[in-house]
Amino acid sequence: MNSREITLTIDDIRVAQKNISNSVVRTPLVALNYEAPCQIYLKLECLQPTGSFKVRGAGNALALTLDEARQRGVYTCSAGNMAQALAWHAKREHVKCTVIVPDTAPETKLDAIRRYGAELVQLPWDQVWEVATSHVYPPLSDRIFVHPFADPGMIAGNGTIGLEILEDLPDVDSIVVPFGGGGLFSGIAKAAKSLKPETKTFAAEANTAAALIAALDANRPVKIERTPSFVDGIGSTTVLDEIWKLAKPLLDGSIAVSLDQISASIKMLAERNRVVAEGAAGASLAAALTGKAGSGKVVCIVSGGNIDTSKFVKILQGSTP
Repeated sequence: MNSREITLTIDDIRVAQKNISNSVVRTPLVALNYEAPCQIYLKLECLQPTGSFKVRGAGNALALTLDEARQRGVYTCSAGNMAQALAWHAKREHVKCTVIVPDTAPETKLDAIRRYGAELVQLPWDQVWEVATSHVYPPLSDRIFVHPFADPGMIAGNGTIGLEILEDLPDVDSIVVPFGGGGLFSGIAKAAKSLKPETKTFAAEANTAAALIAALDANRPVKIERTPSFVDGIGSTTVLDEIWKLAKPLLDGSIAVSLDQISASIKMLAERNRVVAEGAAGASLAAALTGKAGSGKVVCIVSGGNIDTSKFVKILQGSTP
């Protein structure tokens, strides 16, 4: 794959904010009801119509190509949240949509995709990742491919979260963002540092699939061994070159946490704030609780709430799925 350059400006993010203003929720920023090493605030993207932040980027990406999309249709590849988000917007805009998902995707997410009327293609995780790296799935090459995280329109839409954080908490010190493909981190960090350059922006990764930390150690993207887990919304075998180039200058560090730490954070969110969070969303809080994101005002992105009920029950009972 040829490396693709992604350009992103604060103006792109402001345009995205207008494009999605009538379709997404301006989510609340609330304090964590728990004494921690820092003042933790929660950006509740789990309250979006499809249960995750992806509805922002998907809405902006579709808005930027809407006329052509209505003629050709769209497709994407995703562990589930992007699939739901694009399907939801496509249904609203009368656009044909197909989504390619891993054969390990949770039934909670697959059921939602079906409800939104999209066609499903299930493939092994490695084949889904190949679509992400090549930006094409030959059987659907006649349609518009909306990349789940390395699409400029997607990233600009994600950046609207950063705009809202700075509006609601101008004196924020750090923002902790779950890092999967890197599109969420890149958008939020670009917005935050454009408006308040001294803001620290940290990635949160599960230690079972910490491709960004491996890239930081090597000063370039490298391939790692990925161990599948209930934290299915983040973690990959490598960081795409185009995301690495975009994210690295914005990055103040990546914090790896264990599956047990993530489970404990999900349980805490439910018990203390009555928030349902999926694995990726719990990672940001787990990272902040280590104290490695600083001791000031720290915002954790609760990126989504689409967790299988059976796994959520196990977490509430004190075990790790």
